[in-house]
Amino acid sequence: MRFVSALRFIVSALLLVSVAGCGYKPSAKYSREVTGDRISTSVVISAQDPENTVVIKDAVDAAIVEIFHASLASRRNSDTHLVLTISPPSYTPIQYDDNGYVVSYRATIRLKITRHSKDTTKSYNTKGTYDFIIDPNAIITDQQRFDAIKYASIKAISAFIAMVSAEGSRR
Repeated sequence: MRFVSALRFIVSALLLVSVAGCGYKPSAKYSREVTGDRISTSVVISAQDPENTVVIKDAVDAAIVEIFHASLASRRNSDTHLVLTISPPSYTPIQYDDNGYVVSYRATIRLKITRHSKDTTKSYNTKGTYDFIIDPNAIITDQQRFDAIKYASIKAISAFIAMVSAEGSRR
């Protein structure tokens, strides 16, 4: 029993030393170097699909807190303001059953994110996808559509965060 505890301690210590010794920094640190600690957001409302705007706004705000480890602020008090524009979502059949009915779709969301900082304005184009299953010979329900848009938006926002983190690591 003591041997297992000692072994766990040694492995944990070696892992900690190797991670700390190699200069590892989380991507949130790099992204904060670009965006700052206070971020505000706004989403351009789509005339075709205004319900999706709310879903995307919530996903963006959650990503800022969870992934950027930054706080949401009013535009006046923010270091960076993000303006998101969503293109209409597309649904592509990706799987059919034996009778030729669609049983799986891929939802694709494209976001244009414009980052306004104190001295810089830069635009990013990202894409997120989400695959989901439906019953044969059925239509996509509103709940499935909202979930697909939400999860595809989270992937698109994650791609944006990766771009911003890469910018921060080059600084």
